[in-house]
Amino acid sequence: MEHASPALAAPARTSPDEPATGLRRSLGPRHLVMIAMGGVIGSGLFVSSGYTISQAGPLGAVIAYLIGAFVVYLVMSCLSELAVAYPVSGAFHVYATRSIGPGTGFATAWLYWLTWAVALGSEFTAAGLLMQRWFPGVDVWVWCLVFAGLLFGLNAVSSKFFGEAEFWFALVKVAAVIGLIVLGGAALLGFRPLSEGGDHPFLLENFQTTAGLFPNGFTGVLITTLAVFYAFSGSELIGVAAGETRDPATSIPRAMRSTVIRLLIFFVGAIAVIAATVPYQEVGVDESPFVTVFSTIGIPWAADLMNFVIITALLSAGNSGLFSCARMLYSLADEGQAPAALRRVTRRGIPLVALSVSMLGGLASLVSSVVAPETVFLVLVSISGFAVVGVWMSITASHFFHRRAFLRAGGDVAGLPYRSPLFPVVPILGFTLCLVSMIGIAFDPTQVAALYFGIPFVAACYAYHHYRIAPRQRMRSA
Repeated sequence: MEHASPALAAPARTSPDEPATGLRRSLGPRHLVMIAMGGVIGSGLFVSSGYTISQAGPLGAVIAYLIGAFVVYLVMSCLSELAVAYPVSGAFHVYATRSIGPGTGFATAWLYWLTWAVALGSEFTAAGLLMQRWFPGVDVWVWCLVFAGLLFGLNAVSSKFFGEAEFWFALVKVAAVIGLIVLGGAALLGFRPLSEGGDHPFLLENFQTTAGLFPNGFTGVLITTLAVFYAFSGSELIGVAAGETRDPATSIPRAMRSTVIRLLIFFVGAIAVIAATVPYQEVGVDESPFVTVFSTIGIPWAADLMNFVIITALLSAGNSGLFSCARMLYSLADEGQAPAALRRVTRRGIPLVALSVSMLGGLASLVSSVVAPETVFLVLVSISGFAVVGVWMSITASHFFHRRAFLRAGGDVAGLPYRSPLFPVVPILGFTLCLVSMIGIAFDPTQVAALYFGIPFVAACYAYHHYRIAPRQRMRSA
C-alpha cells in the first residue's frame, strides 16, 4: 500500500490567485453549501421518507436520521482537512491516490462517477413522469431530453453560472422544507388557521403507537439506518468543488459546518414533523409525505405545489451530479488515468469533453432503464447505492493515512489551516460505521444485490488499473 510522501503530506497551496488546476476558482461558501444541500435534499427526503417512517416507526425514524447526520459529520470532518490540503477538482480519487494508493484512487473515482451517471438517468425519468400531471399528452422521453439539455447548458457556461443555478434550485427545496417544519410545527401546537378542523395530533402524540415506541422493533431502525446513509449522500460534493473554490482554507471548513448543521435541522426536523403529523401506518403509501402534511394543515394546491418542488429537487440533484461526473473524469485525466482529451477545458475553465461524456453516461442509463429495466439498470442502481458508502469509506481511510504520513514527516498539526478533531477517533469511527452498514446490507433482501454487483465492480477497477494503467505509468516514469 502506498502512503503519502512527506512532500505530499504538507498542505497544498490554497491561494485564490494560484489555482491548483486549469479550472477557475469562482465558487464561494454559499455556493458550496447549496451544492451540497442540492445533492442531498432530493426525492429521498420528499418521496421516500415516508417508507423510512413506516419501517422504523416515528421515533425510530428520527433516531435513524440522527445516526445518519452523525456519520455525515464524521465524513465531512475528514473531507474538509483533505480538501484544504489538496484543493483540486474531483478530489475524491486524488485523496485516495496520494494517501492510500493509485489503485484505490482509480476505483474510488469510477465508483463515484457511476453513482451520479446512473442518478442522472433516473432523475430525468422521474422528472418526466411528474410532468405528466400537467402535460399528459407529452411523452416522458421528450421531457428527459429537455431537462438534459437544460442541465448541460447550465454546466457548460461556467462553474460560477452552475453555482448560481444550483443556489436557486436548492433554495426552492430548502424553502419547502422550512415551510413544512414551521407550518407543520405550528399545527402540532394547535395553530391551524387554514384547516377545516378534524382530528389533528397534538405535539408528539403519534410517537406513542399502539405497538409501542418501536412498532417493528429496533431491527427496523437498524435496517432503515442503511437507507438513511444513502439519503445523506451528496454532502461530499463540497470536496468535488474544492478546486473551483475561492480561498479553500476558509471556505471549505465554513461550508462543511454550515452543511452539517443545516442537514441536521432540515432532515431531522422534517422527519419529526411528518412522523408527528401522519400515522406511521399511512405515511408515504401513495403520495409524498410533504403533500400529506401540507394537505392536512390546509395548504391550498398542496399537490401541485409539491409536484413543482419535487421536480426542482430532481433537477437540482441532477445539476450537482453532472457537475460531479465531469470533474471526476477531468481529475482522472489530470492524473493520467483516463484519456487526455477529458482534461481539455474551455476558455471559461469548463471541462467540456468530460461534461459531454458524463451526459452521455446519464442518457445511456436512461436508455437502459427503458430497454432492460430488470437487468442493466438494476445492476447500475445497485452499484450506485454501494458506491456512496464506499466513497465515504475511502474519504475516512484517506484522511487517516494522510494525517499519519503528515505526522511521521514531522508536520505540525497546529499549523494546518483546518484539522479534523480527535484524530484518529473520527476517521476510524466513520470508517467502522460505514463498514457496518455495508455488512448490514447482506441481511436486507432489498439491498443485498448491491454487494453482488458492487464488489465485483470494485475488483474489476483494481484489476484494470493493475494490468493496464499502472504499467503505462511505470513506463512513463522510467
